[in-house]
Amino acid sequence: MKMDAVERTTGAKYECLLFDMDDTLYPLSTGVNLACRKNIEEFMLQYLNIKESEVPRMCLELYREYGTTMAGLKALGYEFDNDEFHAYAHGRLPYETLTPDPVLRNLLLSMPQRKIIFTNADKAHARQVLKRLGLEDCFEGIICFETLNPPLEPADYMDALDDNQVLAGGDKEPNTADRTDASSVSSKSPILCKPSLESFEAAIQIANVDPKKTIFFDDSARNIASGKAAGLHTVIVGSSVLVPGADYALRSIHNIKEAIPEIWNDEEQMKQVIQYAAVETVVIA
Repeated sequence: MKMDAVERTTGAKYECLLFDMDDTLYPLSTGVNLACRKNIEEFMLQYLNIKESEVPRMCLELYREYGTTMAGLKALGYEFDNDEFHAYAHGRLPYETLTPDPVLRNLLLSMPQRKIIFTNADKAHARQVLKRLGLEDCFEGIICFETLNPPLEPADYMDALDDNQVLAGGDKEPNTADRTDASSVSSKSPILCKPSLESFEAAIQIANVDPKKTIFFDDSARNIASGKAAGLHTVIVGSSVLVPGADYALRSIHNIKEAIPEIWNDEEQMKQVIQYAAVETVVIA
């Protein structure tokens, strides 16, 4: 399903801001990333029977080669339920280290452009993180694992999205009659995720944006390179040094106004500004 683009004037330099979530909207120092990796390693050990001595190296190498360890495990032929993996990886994270960020919230709400999350994480984790940060109503939508990896054959992907929109607080009931066959297909299908160029092309189509008028924020140099290859303007977050493909570098997401003031310069040129107050974020899945 495509998100609805709000009518804009053609004079605006930027019409959409596409944000990664983990380690982008909050710092790596929270410990969430490290805890998630430990959970994944434990899953590999306990449920996939991978040798304990091999797990840390394998976890890191698969992440580097495939974008996520999960994608790498699937590519190697390991079979497991996607939801069970995500529940194990994210079920015991120290979410309490994520606290409301009123500074970032005010920055986001002051930006006149559309704002969308683009994450490799599953929808449950995305919702939890945004809620903890107090940002759940700051984004138009979330493009997540379920968005790019629906439980259907790849050939049915785009048509099926129209029937699988999930609204925060009002999930659509799944078709249980089709679930068994769909799950067996998806368990053997390659996982689509950043940093693959295909994932960016899919996200651009789903978000219904013009990449030439979209800024992409991410903490991963690989994702930044792919975002640039997809035609997006790019911002590396968590570094004051530019990486290949990055147009801007932000030590912290809080520095965005100083680094890219033209985001706010577009305000007078926008024909219509989306009002986010009290509006729940839509998860496209």
